Amino acid sequence: MGKIIVKEEVCIGCRLCEVYCVVEHSRSKDIIKAFKKEEKRPLPRILVEERGATSFALQCRHCEDAPCVESCITGAMRKEDGRIVCNVEKCVGCWTCIMVCPYGVIKREEINGRKTASKCDLCPDRDIPACVANCPNEALIWVRE
Repeated sequence: MGKIIVKEEVCIGCRLCEVYCVVEHSRSKDIIKAFKKEEKRPLPRILVEERGATSFALQCRHCEDAPCVESCITGAMRKEDGRIVCNVEKCVGCWTCIMVCPYGVIKREEINGRKTASKCDLCPDRDIPACVANCPNEALIWVRE
């Protein structure tokens, strides 16, 4: 497993991490189709914050003692191979995980008509998360643990 390290000193706020996150979690995995043709586009699971000249990306930190896992009433949030993942089939949309996340990175999303939690999953089908692989300034670094 690994983790994403953010280097805010080189982030230019281009939001390509958000764009490629949406593409990775879209049905088509194609940038044009994901943004122009798919009816329900997924939310980006990473968010670029900007304060003046400073910008940086925020995403789930996959906490060792994750409050979202501890507070989840259905067991939808769980730790799996060092990652915190959300089983959208079990999620009932109570938003407890959103309230307890110390980083504010879990979002509300509607998937197939169901309200569910959405967060970074570290792109489990890729060697390197999409946000890291497509960051033009290497402001996001993938560190293997």
